Amino acid sequence: MDLFARCFLLVFAQLYVGGLLALSVPPFHAVERGFYKSTAAVYLGAGVLAFIGRVALVVWPPGGSAPPGALHVIELLLWLLSLSAASLYLWSLWGEAFVLRARAYVVAWMSGTAALIVGAQLFRLGTWLSIDAVLYPVSFVISALVLGAVTNGMLLGHWYLIDRGLTIEPFRRVFRFFVVILGTQAGGLLLTAALLPLAGTAPSSAALRSLFQDHGTLLAVRLLLSPVASAALAWMIWKTLQIPQTMAATGLFYIAILSVLVGEMMGRFILFRTSLPL
Repeated sequence: MDLFARCFLLVFAQLYVGGLLALSVPPFHAVERGFYKSTAAVYLGAGVLAFIGRVALVVWPPGGSAPPGALHVIELLLWLLSLSAASLYLWSLWGEAFVLRARAYVVAWMSGTAALIVGAQLFRLGTWLSIDAVLYPVSFVISALVLGAVTNGMLLGHWYLIDRGLTIEPFRRVFRFFVVILGTQAGGLLLTAALLPLAGTAPSSAALRSLFQDHGTLLAVRLLLSPVASAALAWMIWKTLQIPQTMAATGLFYIAILSVLVGEMMGRFILFRTSLPL
């Protein structure tokens, strides 16, 4: 009974992890530290919301929900470790504790990624030895990176309104990262659809048939929003950055983040309806 809530909270958790990873793309010494302070706070807030929701589902499970198992406990402990390290990283941005900041950042994104991987196993249809055990965590992490990449682009674009002397190169690096991850996700979706019927379990193959037969419109909306519409917006951002015009590119990133976010929500709704990681 808690499946819908877990799928919804997953979007916030993925934004947190993907955002942390995307923070490493712009060169730290080329951008004012204020950007990292404000952006890390946004991602940390998303992670805290996801963690509070997951704890609430474990402590007060909806009627008919299975009791929490070992994987639930491991997942929550990893989230707690990641959020604690991210909080320490954010605090260190106000000082000069370089070693502490670097270590806290690495622990935050590594434990957050591990939490996503463990949480992915709670959704899979196949056994530990099936292809599902690999496809689910890979899909979860790639979706996190797409969310983080597009959000980072939008937030960095806003920073150009504050730091008028910032060069265009950090923006271009963030944009290139977004394009690479978006292309990776598109390839991953095709690979998932191809591998599940061939190497997946009977339940996952049945779920894939149900997706095409009963939820074809939902799948079409998911694909049209992201990666298709997001790719078109990425092309427009690329042309804008060639001028270069950072304000226009930021506005396009605004639209792109809406496209990606709604697309990922459609993907999590597909996960709710079919248990497929799309």
